[in-house]
Amino acid sequence: MVAIVDYGVGNLFSLKSSFAAIGAEVTVTDDSDVLRNADKIILPGVGAFEDAAKKLRDSGLDVVIKELAAEGKPLMGICLGMQLLFDKSYEYGEHNGLGLIKGSVKSIGDVIPSKLKIPHIGWNPLIFKNGTNPLFRYINEGDCVYFVHSYYACDCDDAVIAVSEYGANLTAAVADKNVFGCQFHPEKSGKTGLAILKAFVDMKEEEIC
Repeated sequence: MVAIVDYGVGNLFSLKSSFAAIGAEVTVTDDSDVLRNADKIILPGVGAFEDAAKKLRDSGLDVVIKELAAEGKPLMGICLGMQLLFDKSYEYGEHNGLGLIKGSVKSIGDVIPSKLKIPHIGWNPLIFKNGTNPLFRYINEGDCVYFVHSYYACDCDDAVIAVSEYGANLTAAVADKNVFGCQFHPEKSGKTGLAILKAFVDMKEEEIC
């Protein structure tokens, strides 16, 4: 069973519908016991980092998520949920993340040409890095996914499994053992996005140790 963390931030209906579309058993929950009993966990998120991090802390689910990740339970963060996996974000100040992946989150305005619009909104092809991760087993390099973001993960080269070019190569996906993150929205990325979610559901323990 896949558990989607409900902490007041995220497009939960679209995510739940996407997992249902690939035949996965899925639930949306803020119950720590349900998360502990789940096979895999999805951490969604849209909006501002500081607000999302506070809601996660206030719910107490930050402690549960870190505990389960440390035990080896597969966890995937999506969009802002991916950014929360990192040590820090510099979105309107400096804010602590979950610290599950080494690195930080900074404005794409620091690295892209000034002529490009912020936020980055649209479909972009994935460029694989550090080999082909099991998360991409059902897709091909160059397949397009849908982005909506103004900030990106950096200082995390060892964890990067895909980038996408928007005036600069921006981190599109990361992985560190059982912890995964997608800056793009798989639930809004058509067949490619569904294939990525299915790969996460199908992933075996020996592939992520």
